[in-house]
Amino acid sequence: MSTNHVTKVAVFIFILVVGFILRTMYDAGEFKTLEPHYSGDCSSVAGVVGAEDITFLKNGTALISSDNRRGRMNGSLAQGTIYQYRPKAKDHKLVNLRPELDTGFHPHGISVYEDPDGKIFLAVVNHHSGGLFNSSEGHSIELFRYEVDSLFHIRSVSGPLMISPNDIVLINKDQFYVTNDHGSSSGLMQTLEEYLQLRRCNALFYDGKKFSVAASGLGFANGININRDGSLLYVAETIGKQLSIFSRDKNTNDLDFIESIDFNSGVDNIEIDSDGNLWIGSHPKMYTFSRHMNDSTVLSPSQVYKVSLDQSNSYTIEEIYLNLGGELSGSTVAAFYDSTLLIGSVFESYFLDCNYCLLYTSDAAD
Repeated sequence: MSTNHVTKVAVFIFILVVGFILRTMYDAGEFKTLEPHYSGDCSSVAGVVGAEDITFLKNGTALISSDNRRGRMNGSLAQGTIYQYRPKAKDHKLVNLRPELDTGFHPHGISVYEDPDGKIFLAVVNHHSGGLFNSSEGHSIELFRYEVDSLFHIRSVSGPLMISPNDIVLINKDQFYVTNDHGSSSGLMQTLEEYLQLRRCNALFYDGKKFSVAASGLGFANGININRDGSLLYVAETIGKQLSIFSRDKNTNDLDFIESIDFNSGVDNIEIDSDGNLWIGSHPKMYTFSRHMNDSTVLSPSQVYKVSLDQSNSYTIEEIYLNLGGELSGSTVAAFYDSTLLIGSVFESYFLDCNYCLLYTSDAAD
């Protein structure tokens, strides 16, 4: 082979590699121009590390999943916890519920079910052994009964189909759907899935005894939630940059795909308010977020969407909050109750307590 031919091949390969890198960065949102905005005011609530997921009870109390993930990356054995937070309370606003588990406790996604008798149940995705939340180490779902200022452990659930669990939604005290954010437990394969944008993830259903695959072919299946009457299931696909909507058969728990809503952003956890609106924490620049994961000095933009669906399933998307990362980096969740918006993240040592009045939106429209 001549030197000239080798040079041409090398140049061709170089162009392909550069093109792939640029395309990946474009898909990750790295070339976006972002304009920070928010209509309300936010204050930081310190002392809660890695408030990755937050959900409100019907009475306005919030439960918060907390784990020091950077500490774990550096070898810390410190346990994670669940916090109780009452935004409007004058005293004891923040209470550490700290469950004690033999396997260790490193919570990720959480979900609450309040039964007709008033009993409250909490389900927690737990990465109980080894490294960070996408490791190939042990995972389980921990089921608790919640009472004022206390959690009582009921049981642990695990299974071979649950290889990389991320978020969960209870449909009653014993049954739930859970997302696998990767299709492989191998670290190398998980990295390839992310950078090649492979759609190898799924959502599982647990019927109280065993797991089964409920939906597949998802691009980093992340947040999951269900509407109030249980007829629609929502899955946030972070790498897919979309919200996928499924109809749910209440008798069989089978899912049928309806449509996907494009966000052009790395959507994360999904919370639903009392009016049925979806609140979604998101990563507008996903490569920047991956750098932030490894280096706290790299600020990752935070974004919050509100999605309103009418009876015909038509939807309206509003970008409620956008910050370049100085106020909060790497937002994963936004939970709304009354006039309070709580925004959490994967790594920060605090979360945001923001006032948000729906009147802001209507005033802007006028």
